[in-house]
Amino acid sequence: MWNGEKSIILSKLCVLLFMALLIAVVVTAPWLTQWFVEFSQAGLEEKAAYFMATIYVGFIPAAYLLFSLLKLLRQIEIGQVFIPKNVELLRRISWSCFVGAGIALFSLLYYFPWFFLAVAAAFMGLIVRVVKNVVAQAVELKDEADYIV
Repeated sequence: MWNGEKSIILSKLCVLLFMALLIAVVVTAPWLTQWFVEFSQAGLEEKAAYFMATIYVGFIPAAYLLFSLLKLLRQIEIGQVFIPKNVELLRRISWSCFVGAGIALFSLLYYFPWFFLAVAAAFMGLIVRVVKNVVAQAVELKDEADYIV
Protein backbone atom coordinates (compact mmCIF):
# COMPACT_ATOMS: atom_id res chain seq x y z
CA MET A 1 0.00 0.00 0.00
CA TRP A 2 1.21 3.48 -0.89
CA ASN A 3 1.84 5.81 2.06
CA GLY A 4 3.61 9.02 3.02
CA GLU A 5 6.85 7.23 3.87
CA LYS A 6 7.06 5.61 0.43
CA SER A 7 6.23 8.94 -1.18
CA ILE A 8 9.13 10.62 0.59
CA ILE A 9 11.47 7.80 -0.41
CA LEU A 10 10.35 8.14 -4.05
CA SER A 11 10.81 11.92 -3.88
CA LYS A 12 14.32 11.55 -2.46
CA LEU A 13 15.21 9.03 -5.18
CA CYS A 14 13.94 11.45 -7.83
CA VAL A 15 16.01 14.29 -6.37
CA LEU A 16 19.09 12.05 -6.34
CA LEU A 17 18.38 11.07 -9.96
CA PHE A 18 18.16 14.73 -10.93
CA MET A 19 21.42 15.39 -9.08
CA ALA A 20 23.08 12.62 -11.08
CA LEU A 21 21.62 13.99 -14.33
CA LEU A 22 22.82 17.48 -13.47
CA ILE A 23 26.33 16.21 -12.83
CA ALA A 24 26.23 14.22 -16.07
CA VAL A 25 25.17 17.32 -18.03
CA VAL A 26 27.96 19.42 -16.51
CA VAL A 27 30.59 16.75 -17.12
CA THR A 28 29.48 16.20 -20.71
CA ALA A 29 28.68 19.87 -21.46
CA PRO A 30 31.32 20.27 -24.20
CA TRP A 31 30.09 17.17 -26.03
CA LEU A 32 26.39 18.02 -25.52
CA THR A 33 26.93 21.56 -26.72
CA GLN A 34 28.80 20.41 -29.80
CA TRP A 35 26.11 17.86 -30.59
CA PHE A 36 23.35 20.44 -30.12
CA VAL A 37 24.86 23.13 -32.34
CA GLU A 38 25.51 20.57 -35.08
CA PHE A 39 22.06 18.99 -34.72
CA SER A 40 20.19 22.30 -34.75
CA GLN A 41 21.53 23.33 -38.17
CA ALA A 42 20.67 26.92 -37.19
CA GLY A 43 24.17 28.32 -37.52
CA LEU A 44 24.89 28.24 -33.79
CA GLU A 45 28.49 27.03 -34.05
CA GLU A 46 29.91 30.42 -33.01
CA LYS A 47 27.60 30.43 -29.97
CA ALA A 48 28.72 27.08 -28.52
CA ALA A 49 30.79 28.81 -25.82
CA TYR A 50 27.68 30.74 -24.71
CA PHE A 51 25.71 27.53 -24.36
CA MET A 52 28.46 26.03 -22.23
CA ALA A 53 28.60 29.18 -20.10
CA THR A 54 24.85 28.97 -19.53
CA ILE A 55 25.16 25.33 -18.50
CA TYR A 56 28.05 25.97 -16.11
CA VAL A 57 26.54 29.09 -14.54
CA GLY A 58 23.09 27.48 -14.37
CA PHE A 59 24.59 24.50 -12.58
CA ILE A 60 25.09 26.57 -9.42
CA PRO A 61 21.45 27.47 -8.64
CA ALA A 62 20.27 24.07 -9.91
CA ALA A 63 22.63 22.19 -7.58
CA TYR A 64 21.73 24.49 -4.67
CA LEU A 65 18.04 23.92 -5.35
CA LEU A 66 18.40 20.13 -5.43
CA PHE A 67 20.54 20.11 -2.28
CA SER A 68 17.98 22.29 -0.46
CA LEU A 69 15.16 20.07 -1.68
CA LEU A 70 16.93 16.98 -0.36
CA LYS A 71 17.42 18.66 3.02
CA LEU A 72 13.72 19.60 3.08
CA LEU A 73 12.69 16.03 2.35
CA ARG A 74 14.96 14.77 5.14
CA GLN A 75 13.30 17.17 7.59
CA ILE A 76 9.85 16.00 6.53
CA GLU A 77 10.96 12.38 6.78
CA ILE A 78 11.85 12.79 10.47
CA GLY A 79 8.54 14.54 11.20
CA GLN A 80 9.89 18.09 11.27
CA VAL A 81 7.39 19.76 8.94
CA PHE A 82 6.24 23.12 10.25
CA ILE A 83 9.53 24.55 11.46
CA PRO A 84 11.37 27.76 10.55
CA LYS A 85 14.21 25.78 8.92
CA ASN A 86 11.79 24.44 6.31
CA VAL A 87 10.53 27.94 5.60
CA GLU A 88 14.13 28.97 4.96
CA LEU A 89 14.72 25.93 2.71
CA LEU A 90 11.61 26.77 0.68
CA ARG A 91 12.83 30.37 0.40
CA ARG A 92 16.18 29.12 -0.91
CA ILE A 93 14.46 26.83 -3.40
CA SER A 94 12.28 29.65 -4.72
CA TRP A 95 15.25 32.00 -5.07
CA SER A 96 17.16 29.27 -6.89
CA CYS A 97 14.30 29.10 -9.39
CA PHE A 98 14.36 32.87 -9.83
CA VAL A 99 18.14 32.92 -10.30
CA GLY A 100 17.80 30.16 -12.90
CA ALA A 101 15.10 32.20 -14.63
CA GLY A 102 17.45 35.19 -14.65
CA ILE A 103 20.25 33.15 -16.19
CA ALA A 104 17.87 31.89 -18.88
CA LEU A 105 16.62 35.44 -19.54
CA PHE A 106 20.20 36.66 -19.94
CA SER A 107 20.81 33.76 -22.34
CA LEU A 108 18.07 35.15 -24.57
CA LEU A 109 20.77 37.44 -25.91
CA TYR A 110 22.09 34.57 -28.01
CA TYR A 111 19.23 32.01 -28.21
CA PHE A 112 15.55 32.91 -27.95
CA PRO A 113 14.18 29.48 -26.84
CA TRP A 114 15.77 30.07 -23.42
CA PHE A 115 12.68 32.23 -22.91
CA PHE A 116 10.55 29.14 -22.30
CA LEU A 117 12.90 27.83 -19.63
CA ALA A 118 12.97 31.28 -18.02
CA VAL A 119 9.17 31.38 -17.84
CA ALA A 120 8.96 27.83 -16.45
CA ALA A 121 11.62 28.52 -13.81
CA ALA A 122 10.00 31.80 -12.76
CA PHE A 123 6.60 30.10 -12.53
CA MET A 124 8.06 27.32 -10.36
CA GLY A 125 9.72 29.95 -8.19
CA LEU A 126 6.35 31.63 -7.74
CA ILE A 127 4.63 28.37 -6.81
CA VAL A 128 7.33 27.50 -4.27
CA ARG A 129 7.13 31.06 -2.89
CA VAL A 130 3.39 30.65 -2.29
CA VAL A 131 3.96 27.28 -0.58
CA LYS A 132 6.70 28.93 1.53
CA ASN A 133 4.23 31.60 2.65
CA VAL A 134 1.66 28.93 3.59
CA VAL A 135 4.25 26.96 5.58
CA ALA A 136 5.43 30.18 7.27
CA GLN A 137 1.86 30.87 8.40
CA ALA A 138 1.52 27.29 9.63
CA VAL A 139 4.76 27.68 11.62
CA GLU A 140 3.38 30.83 13.25
CA LEU A 141 0.10 29.09 14.12
CA LYS A 142 2.00 26.10 15.52
CA ASP A 143 4.21 28.38 17.63
CA GLU A 144 1.15 30.23 18.97
CA ALA A 145 -0.54 26.91 19.82
CA ASP A 146 2.63 25.70 21.58
CA TYR A 147 2.69 28.86 23.73
CA ILE A 148 -0.98 28.44 24.69
CA VAL A 149 -0.45 24.85 25.89
